[in-house]
Amino acid sequence: MFKQLNSSRFSAPTLEFAPGPAPILQWIEVDRLVVDTEYQREIGRRGATNVIQIAEHFDWSKFAPVIVAPIEGGRFAIVDGQHRTTAAMLRDIQEVPCQVVQADRAKQAAAYAAVNGNITKTTPQQLYHAKLAANDVSAHAIANVCSSASVEVLRRNVPQSEMKVGQTQAIGALSRCLELYGRDTLITALQCITQTADGNPGFVRATIIEALCEVLSEAPAWRDSGEALLRVMDKFRFPDAWDQVAAGRDKMFPSTARKMLADKIRKFLARKFAAVPAKSAA
Repeated sequence: MFKQLNSSRFSAPTLEFAPGPAPILQWIEVDRLVVDTEYQREIGRRGATNVIQIAEHFDWSKFAPVIVAPIEGGRFAIVDGQHRTTAAMLRDIQEVPCQVVQADRAKQAAAYAAVNGNITKTTPQQLYHAKLAANDVSAHAIANVCSSASVEVLRRNVPQSEMKVGQTQAIGALSRCLELYGRDTLITALQCITQTADGNPGFVRATIIEALCEVLSEAPAWRDSGEALLRVMDKFRFPDAWDQVAAGRDKMFPSTARKMLADKIRKFLARKFAAVPAKSAA
C-alpha cells in the first residue's frame, strides 16, 4: 500500500525562507573529492569498520549522493559522505553521484555540523571544531578562553595517559562552565591546571574544571589574586587528589567526584591563604 505525502498536519514554518542556490546532481570522479580537515573528523576505528561494511555489501540502492561543495582547482570538498566514498574507492569505483551545493567554507562546516550532529555519531569535540570553522559565536567564545589558558580541545578521543599539557576532551564542561561561571572564572580555573606544577598533562578533565570553577566562583578574592593563586596551586597535586577521590572505585557519579574535589581544593586554598571558608568569602 502506498500513501501520498501530506503536510497539512504540520504548522507552517515561521522563519524567513532562504534556502540558498539550488543544488545540482552530478557524477564526479573520486580523485577530485577532498576532505577539509579543519572541520571534518578523521576516519577512526569505528568509522573504518563502517567503511569496510559498506564496501563488502556495496549496493547503489543504499548509496545516497555525496554532498559536496566546489572549491579551487576543479576539486570538491566533501560535506557529507566521506565513509561511503572511501568504500566506493575500495571497490575501484571511479565516479560517485554527488549533490553539489554552493557553499563557502563556513557554510560547509555548518552543514557538516548539522548533518552529523543529527545523524552520525560524532564526538562533541568534532562538532565543536566544525562549529568553530563555521564561525559559531559560542564556539569562538570557548576558543578564546582556551587560548588565554593554553588549552587545546582535541579533535579525537585520546587516552588521558597520552595527553600533553593543556590538551582536553572536556568540551561539554568548558561550555557549561563558561555559561554558568563566566569567562574570567573559567580562564583562572584552567590556568590553575595548565600553569602550575608540570602543567598537569591529562588533568584538564571535566570534573576538575567544574570543581575549580565552583570554588573560585564562591571566593572572588582567591580567583582575582593572580600570581598568588597560581603559586599556591603549584603545590596542589592533582594526581594525588584524583587518586584519593577515586580510592579504588570502579565507578563514581561525576557530581560526587566534583563535590569531593571541590571540598579538597576549597580546604587546601583556605589553609594556604589562611582565609575564612570560601563560601563566606564569596
